[in-house]
Amino acid sequence: MRLVALALVSLLILIQYPLWLGKGGWLRVWDMEHQVQAARTKIQELTARNAKLESEVNDLKNGTDAVEERARLELGMLKKGEVFVQILDKPISHTPTNVGKSP
Repeated sequence: MRLVALALVSLLILIQYPLWLGKGGWLRVWDMEHQVQAARTKIQELTARNAKLESEVNDLKNGTDAVEERARLELGMLKKGEVFVQILDKPISHTPTNVGKSP
């Protein structure tokens, strides 16, 4: 009787092994589901990025506002009649001042 029980337990373990650790086992399925979810997240991010880039390309092809904005920001260009004004911060002097000393 003991031998039969041991044989049945070992048979059960042998049957369970492919279910948990085999090629189509639960662990592999769980891992694949996580990989699929990560891929879907990445695809959503890339789709949003592509949509943004596509709208920017269409804006550059069809509209003059985007071209004008890039020319102003990246190339420093101005329209006719505009005046460029640049305000610089006062430089900080690191030299000590002679306070109270006479030459």
